[in-house]
Amino acid sequence: MGRRAMNRRVFLKLLGACTVTAPYAAHAQTGVQHVGVLHPGGPYLSVVEGMREGLRQLGLEELTNLVFHTRVTSVDPKQVEEATQALIREKVRLIYTVGTSITRNAKPVARDVPIVFCVGSDPVMAKLVEGFANPGGHLTGVHYLTTDLTAKRFEVLTRILPKLRRVLVLYNPDNPTPQDALKLARQTAKQLHLELVEGHVKSREDLKVRLQTLKHGDADAFFYLSDANIGSNSQLIIDAAKGIRLPTMFHERVTVMRGALASYGVHYHEIGRLSAKYIQRIIAGADPKDLPVENIDRLEFVLNLATARAIGLAIPQTVVLRADHVIQ
Repeated sequence: MGRRAMNRRVFLKLLGACTVTAPYAAHAQTGVQHVGVLHPGGPYLSVVEGMREGLRQLGLEELTNLVFHTRVTSVDPKQVEEATQALIREKVRLIYTVGTSITRNAKPVARDVPIVFCVGSDPVMAKLVEGFANPGGHLTGVHYLTTDLTAKRFEVLTRILPKLRRVLVLYNPDNPTPQDALKLARQTAKQLHLELVEGHVKSREDLKVRLQTLKHGDADAFFYLSDANIGSNSQLIIDAAKGIRLPTMFHERVTVMRGALASYGVHYHEIGRLSAKYIQRIIAGADPKDLPVENIDRLEFVLNLATARAIGLAIPQTVVLRADHVIQ
């Protein structure tokens, strides 16, 4: 074989190699970022879906720019710690957390990894950040109203149920997050001359047992407190409550779309969408301590008239007219 023919053959092989490896080189140049996600499941998935939509709107696409490493976890400190450690081993660029309890338990584990949070309790009071304007440390994100709306949510419930007397609340006594909401609930119940029927629920199994013993007449309504363990299992409560014709008051639209009677609070999907800019900015090189925490206070009252009919409840027309979103 002549020198010219050999050189041509070598050239074609090199060209073929370049053709094969070019897509990988292009992929590497995009700087794909790995993002960890911790959330408790249930309606909180809407926050994550909103976050992904927000990132797409900012020009960041999955696989092209981002790879998500998702862990669905309870708020149990040990489980959150294990999930966080797993994400750190996977060398994620940052961790996105949903809920105060998960964020609080992830913080000391991910000391060297930025955390973007979505929390319904005051992040300063929860010792997640030093301040709203100057977070300090490695955490920042968005704060939405849940705990602070406890009294207002009670007020809305009394309008829906003018004869309300006994209200069921379920929470984990070992979880510090719902304690502030419980305090507000007790104060408001006293002011409104209502009786709180308190139930301790530490796990999904506990909740199932508690719901199995619940009978028609035990309470006039169920009221959600700020406990992600309860919120992530809201469908169990919704289904059980329908079976005994118990009205349910939650805090977010998704629960009402899935059969709860009413909610008053923020829209989870929108919270997630608005939080996406924090991920984008940190990936671009910003330091979490320099990104002020954003307060989100866009509230909505959502009502499910189909559920009202199913449980034999007539809702005053004045209340229906005040709803921001009505499910027929």
